[in-house]
Amino acid sequence: MEYILLNDGVKIPVLGFGTFQIPADGSTYKAVSEALTIGYRHIDTAVAYFNEEEVGRAVRDSGIPRDEIFVTSKLWLQDYGYENAKKAIEKSLRKLGLGYIDLYLVHQPYDDVIGAWKAMEEAKKEGKIRSIGVSNMTPKIWNNFVPHFETKPSVNQVEFNPYFAQKDLRELLKKDDVKLEAWAPLGQGNKELLNESVILKIAEKYHKNAGQVILRWITQEGVITFPRSVKPERIKSNFDIFDFRLTEEEMNEIRKLDKGHGTHNPEAPGVGEYLIKAFDVHADEK
Repeated sequence: MEYILLNDGVKIPVLGFGTFQIPADGSTYKAVSEALTIGYRHIDTAVAYFNEEEVGRAVRDSGIPRDEIFVTSKLWLQDYGYENAKKAIEKSLRKLGLGYIDLYLVHQPYDDVIGAWKAMEEAKKEGKIRSIGVSNMTPKIWNNFVPHFETKPSVNQVEFNPYFAQKDLRELLKKDDVKLEAWAPLGQGNKELLNESVILKIAEKYHKNAGQVILRWITQEGVITFPRSVKPERIKSNFDIFDFRLTEEEMNEIRKLDKGHGTHNPEAPGVGEYLIKAFDVHADEK
């Protein structure tokens, strides 16, 4: 495994396992357990994934020392604002049952992000969270919120893959040594991306599949990522990317695939309003 040092001194595995859209019907527990057995030591979840409890249980049952596993969760829009965020952090800690959270993110950049961030800063100072960061922040949204933060984020988790290389955002983050994290690293299974001739040619050279080449490209770009799958063979193959290294020429060939945009635009009108209605993280309390 390769690691990246965050701007607060915390070390994070460059490759992790994502749990978005894996249901909490035993599927998350099974998939995370499989990932940990294969060798993953970085698990990404969120309040709005509704599977924190199964992630925590899989980590606890793994037999692996807690300090060897990096766990991320994220605060949902319904819990923004200082007081709400404080309660939500405690709830995530209880659901995960791991003593602390390695990385906690503002999941969506709308509404009272400033109040939520203050609560996260306090939780970090209290040792409940090791690192704090943001997600889905474009340069415009970043400049709207982050200058008001006392503490700079350690990461910004955004859509990132060869079709959307986030050049402007990466340039902005560089000055504060904020690391980029990639969701949708394989374009959410985009067949066009997975069948790009340049990627298939490189895959053939290294006896790898297209997904492995893309994940290797992302990690060599210095970007943290966490592909998701519930299939044991795919979980394993996504992890098997550290026995080869792309040349600079190959890196540049893949960089040329950048279209300059992704499938999700956080600045589009009504996105925040839609999202807060789409996921009710307090449904179990009603």
